[in-house]
Amino acid sequence: MVRYSESGLPIEPVYGPEALAGWDPDRELGGPGAYPYTRGVYPTMYTGRPWTMRQYAGFGTARESNARYRQLIEHGTTGLSVAFDLPTQMGHDSDTPIAAGEVGRVGVAIDSVEDMAVLLGGIPLGKVSTSMTINAPAALLLLMYQLVGEQQGLRGDQLSGTVQNDVLKEYIARGTYIFPPQPSLRLAADIFRYCRAEIPRWNTISISGYHMAEAGASPAQEIAFTLANGIAYVRTALAAGMAVDEFAPRLSFFFVARTTLLEEVAKFRAARRIWARLMREEFGARDPKSLMLRFHTQTAGVQLTAQQPEVNLARVTVQGLAAVLGGTQSLHTNSFDEALALPTEKAARLALRTQQVLAYETDVTATVDPFAGSYAVEALTDAVEEEVLALMARVEEYGGAVAAIERGFQKDEIERNAYRIAQETDAGERVVVGVNRFRTDEEEPYEPLRVDPALEARQAERLAVLRERRNRHAVAAALGALRKAAEGPDNVLPPMREALRARATLGEVCDALREVWGTYVPTDAF
Repeated sequence: MVRYSESGLPIEPVYGPEALAGWDPDRELGGPGAYPYTRGVYPTMYTGRPWTMRQYAGFGTARESNARYRQLIEHGTTGLSVAFDLPTQMGHDSDTPIAAGEVGRVGVAIDSVEDMAVLLGGIPLGKVSTSMTINAPAALLLLMYQLVGEQQGLRGDQLSGTVQNDVLKEYIARGTYIFPPQPSLRLAADIFRYCRAEIPRWNTISISGYHMAEAGASPAQEIAFTLANGIAYVRTALAAGMAVDEFAPRLSFFFVARTTLLEEVAKFRAARRIWARLMREEFGARDPKSLMLRFHTQTAGVQLTAQQPEVNLARVTVQGLAAVLGGTQSLHTNSFDEALALPTEKAARLALRTQQVLAYETDVTATVDPFAGSYAVEALTDAVEEEVLALMARVEEYGGAVAAIERGFQKDEIERNAYRIAQETDAGERVVVGVNRFRTDEEEPYEPLRVDPALEARQAERLAVLRERRNRHAVAAALGALRKAAEGPDNVLPPMREALRARATLGEVCDALREVWGTYVPTDAF
């Protein structure tokens, strides 16, 4: 009986040499760290050192999140990953009416440079790599980070990390956009240029398929729509006058890892191969770093269940293993209790320990690309690649990622796949342990992490004090300079940095840009 992958591709019960008839290992594989990077972007991969172990964290105010970060570092985390609350993601200050009830709920509230200084207090930014999951206001949080680095006596070239800065996937699957697509792309390109001059070790974008996967995208859709967005960012930077090898080495990606281990490994291998060929053959990149698809992985939150939550430990272990066998550069493993609430300290520690077991108690780090030459995985890699390229071709038929977004193509395709998954789960064709099979009558009691509702008032008080103490004339002048830059072709990050230095708030800076660029209203909102 033939089973089908998450992308709807057949998985045969037995694979043999016939599965790779006509297959050219020199063209499809290359060596580890060699074009087309199917086997990984580095020659030694984890045999030299393991991947960067990140734990995505952030809740409440900067003070609470800082305590969690310092705990994670003490437990062995080698990179921070910052979650921001919804008002921050949407460019609103914590004391605005629209932020009521959301401050500090799904991430940390950051309204100003002073909040960022508290968030990073006692953390040596010159030694820790930081990833920030922020998109529409990505430039602001990056500049706040740079200003806090200055307070620690660090130059921009001593800072390293990643800012997500991928607003196109917000229009497709997530919804935390502010500005229309064209000014959003302009802002992304301004970040590319600014970091090349000011923060050269910073990854200027993490082009994300994770959120599309969480919304229901299949593995093939996740890769196709992510790479199509990547093409749009490359074209935007080229149109802004940058040479491809000036910015492409700092592009990075962000994918999900599901429990379907074989297809996930094949997916990562196919993604590297497609991107390498695309960058060399379509965009003429010559720097090997421009051809390398480097990516961060997060285990699939959408697969976690509130029923029998301890079973999520097994799910996350398999998902993490899929990411490692697929050649990820950094990994976040979800906590087992995330389907219920923000992770407790114990759950976050267990999630990190899962990565450490994979790195230090298994033999998967002893050899580069353990699945190379596997009949099953190589055949699946080819099948996923074929499906991805077909989807990317459909995006191009619309005129590229932005035009397809405006027509709702990617969103419709993802929603159609999500509906299929829901139907299969409801019918019992897709087994979810503890949900539609192997259920228990009673669940064990669980005490979730609770965010203090009083923090919203405390954050508003901090804002009031900030506005009282700052030089309001300097703030007004800096915001005026920012508006002027936004109206013309100049890079908006330098005047934005000076506005933040003068203690303009995140909401005030975003409002200044809203006045010039407007806000995005999706076509299906009418």
